[in-house]
Amino acid sequence: MDFNFTEEQTMIRDSLARLIREQYDFDTRRGVVESDSGWRPEMWAQFAELGLLMAPFSEDDGGLGGDAVDAMVVMEEFGKGLVVEPYIPTVVCAGGFLKHAGTAGQKEEHMAALMGGERVFAFAYAEPRGRYNLADLETTAKKDGSGYVINGQKAVVIGAPWASHLIVTARTGGDRRDENGVSVFIVAKDAEGVTTRDYPTIDGRRASEVYFENVSVGADALIGDEGAGLPLVERVVDEATAAACAEAVGAMGVAHQMTVEYSRQRKQFGTPIGKFQVLQHRMVDMFMEHEQSISMTYMATLKLGESDVERKKAVSAAKVRIGQGGRFVGQEAIQIHGGMGMTDELAVGHYFKRLTMIDSEFGNVDHHMKRYTALSAADMPVAAE
Repeated sequence: MDFNFTEEQTMIRDSLARLIREQYDFDTRRGVVESDSGWRPEMWAQFAELGLLMAPFSEDDGGLGGDAVDAMVVMEEFGKGLVVEPYIPTVVCAGGFLKHAGTAGQKEEHMAALMGGERVFAFAYAEPRGRYNLADLETTAKKDGSGYVINGQKAVVIGAPWASHLIVTARTGGDRRDENGVSVFIVAKDAEGVTTRDYPTIDGRRASEVYFENVSVGADALIGDEGAGLPLVERVVDEATAAACAEAVGAMGVAHQMTVEYSRQRKQFGTPIGKFQVLQHRMVDMFMEHEQSISMTYMATLKLGESDVERKKAVSAAKVRIGQGGRFVGQEAIQIHGGMGMTDELAVGHYFKRLTMIDSEFGNVDHHMKRYTALSAADMPVAAE
């Protein structure tokens, strides 16, 4: 695929790569992950100063006039550094809801604070029994005067321990899995009735189980139309999925590079193991998986603005490729490194963990394979009898 970045995107990539190289080395990241907070608010402020939080937004919304490609550039570099700060929940998800369906009042209240790094969001959409069905909601939002009262539970809300606000999906009508009746709300995390149980994830981030007990929100908390939010949720989740694919591409590239470098240093029988043909073939296969993942991620990102069917097919195809390729690259990297590959002191194991978690985010390989197959079958012309 022939893909050229703009001068601004290249500048963002170079600036971010330098920042991560100088201030986000592996040992520093380990210390941050093991700390009580689990992240660096001062680093988030630096991302804001660089314009990274403004990059994917139009100038009308106060951004730099970028789009999903800009978010892709950022996330690929974040993948290389295993950055834990909540860019996807805040910028891609919350920012996506606001730019696609936010009212003028909602944008005025939240966009500047979001892009300035002063306000952090988490996306509370997954539920304990929901799997990857975005319409499978037991959380409810019932009318109460001009506002709503929210009750329910959200599971594995990434970045929630650091968030000031939550984007919450809830059912305002219909049965549990109905496509109609899904609505989206902005909820302050410190609102009365919101409680959380925070915990670290296996890949070094932080998440929460979030509970809503008679949480009252005003009518101005509703994003988009009441009961018609599922297409909006699907669009934003597809954008987040494409961004996660870009992160995986960055992580895969580093895992492959680390493995090649290790194979040049590690010797057996007085010979670097990189000279053994069977390992050369495996590292070439890793390279090919990485290159294919790059192409699929770029394609999915470019198709985010097309029709719903084309967008969904492209994103699902990329997520399948990323899931399979990330697993292969991670497993090969660990195996070639030997037992030390899984030690906490070696970076390659942490890349494997992150790639494994990306596979399960926003739908795993099996889920997206089924979605792609169903979309392709529905899109095929019916043969005349």
